[in-house]
Amino acid sequence: MALKERTITDKVEIVSEFKHIQVRQAVEIYDTISNEVKAHSYHRAVAVCGDDAAAAALGVADIAAVVWTDEVKAAYAASLSVVAQ
Repeated sequence: MALKERTITDKVEIVSEFKHIQVRQAVEIYDTISNEVKAHSYHRAVAVCGDDAAAAALGVADIAAVVWTDEVKAAYAASLSVVAQ
């Protein structure tokens, strides 16, 4: 039995009115012979509206390009200015 680790993006969700992109990755330890998963854990990360670098790093830049319209970006920026006041 030889064990290896792999990371799989297993869930991508669009959340909130500002279309933040939540990504869940599963980290699996598996047997290379039988391909049986011996252990796993999850990690989540979020790319907030307009954060193109985070979207690219998470592998969801194509999704961001579709859901982060100019209207959504403007609404998100406006919501941030309200909070800052």
